[in-house]
Amino acid sequence: MTDFNIFSENIYNAWEVDEKKFIDAARDILKFYLSLPDVYEKCCLNGFDYDTVSFDFLYCDSKKTHEINREYRNKDYPADIITFAIFADSDDKFIFDGEINLGEIIIALDKVIEEAEKKQVAKEYELAFLISHGILHLLGFDHRTEEDYNFVIDLQNKALESIGYDKI
Repeated sequence: MTDFNIFSENIYNAWEVDEKKFIDAARDILKFYLSLPDVYEKCCLNGFDYDTVSFDFLYCDSKKTHEINREYRNKDYPADIITFAIFADSDDKFIFDGEINLGEIIIALDKVIEEAEKKQVAKEYELAFLISHGILHLLGFDHRTEEDYNFVIDLQNKALESIGYDKI
């Protein structure tokens, strides 16, 4: 049985995210993804022995994601989500005491609110949608082609459905 250590920090004062609720949702989404053989076989965890999988969330604003994009990704725009897939992107797959650190997901909550309003969905749904997206990136999935994009979006929708999230 795999343990999941998921940590979060919210530095965006305009939305007091129920961090426990979204940590639990992230854990359930990750379990769902790993339960799918076609996902597990293609993910960065396949072939490694581990007891624990960990990753972090940082909730912030788009000003912060703009800074991070400029500093670390040479991109001059704010993003709704940035992932640093430490394990998936590393040539040296580092496992310490049976624990794999997948990396970090950074989410701009002001962009989440803006996008939820645009899509006419609850901001909690939009946040869960981005969390499910970020987890796929941490597992090593990308969406550079239309086929990959459709695969990722389909998985996200199935994951959200599996944990009972509707587009309220």
